Amino acid sequence: MITLGEYHKLEVYREMPQGLYLIEKDGDAEILMPRRFVTEDMKEGDMIDVFVYCDSNDRDMATTEKPFLVVNEFADLKVNSVNEIGAFCEWGTSKELLVPYRNQARPMVEGNSYIVHMYYDEISDRLVGSTKLRNFLIQIADKEFELGQEVDLIVYRSTDIGYKVIVDGKYAGLVYKDEARRDLPIGHKCKGYLKPVREDGKIDVSLTPIGYKSIVGNEKVVLDKLVGAGGFLPYSDKSDPDVIRREFGLSKKLFKKVIGGLYRQKLITIDPEGIRSI
Repeated sequence: MITLGEYHKLEVYREMPQGLYLIEKDGDAEILMPRRFVTEDMKEGDMIDVFVYCDSNDRDMATTEKPFLVVNEFADLKVNSVNEIGAFCEWGTSKELLVPYRNQARPMVEGNSYIVHMYYDEISDRLVGSTKLRNFLIQIADKEFELGQEVDLIVYRSTDIGYKVIVDGKYAGLVYKDEARRDLPIGHKCKGYLKPVREDGKIDVSLTPIGYKSIVGNEKVVLDKLVGAGGFLPYSDKSDPDVIRREFGLSKKLFKKVIGGLYRQKLITIDPEGIRSI
């Protein structure tokens, strides 16, 4: 099925003065790729990667243009113009993307850029945008989320306590300002790392690796040895200094400092028998 707002691999079925008509392999629905997108090397029977959208006359069209986003994605888009219908944004195709007034979290201004979500509107049978992002973001963490997991972030709002971010293209998350270390502009893309999920299921994100991936130096020496031993080592702050030096190459004072740091990061537990990884 040829759907709006997505890429499709279609076969060149026939050529007409207005362009090429494309069909799905073993399908019968045709879609026009206008002449301006046709190159000399395209011929009948070729398979072409195209993006499908509506033109200004609401006709389904195929294009070789590369839009900034596909259906159900988010992107930082610039407003080219505003009229009585809404805001028209540049999104990488010949036709601008409309963000109707009803879909604007705040009135959009010509020349400014906004994080926009694009979706297929069944009522109008066209692709439209929205800046009411909360309607399209999952607010609660998935059960498969893991501490320290690397994720992709897009900053979409600044608040008093931090930056609201889109996590992996579909979740709402927060980076606290005191952890950001610098101002993050709206639309900024970067990698993030999942912190422990809050009791209410909300997602907090760090901009630096956390957990095992953040460990370096002497802490890594101890943690690597612990993991290699299956998660338990019979050494603690009560162990003989000579044994500690032999096993880890550390003084007992430094060893106590290291395991104390790992304990505070909730990477190990310390008990009378020794240390255990979490």
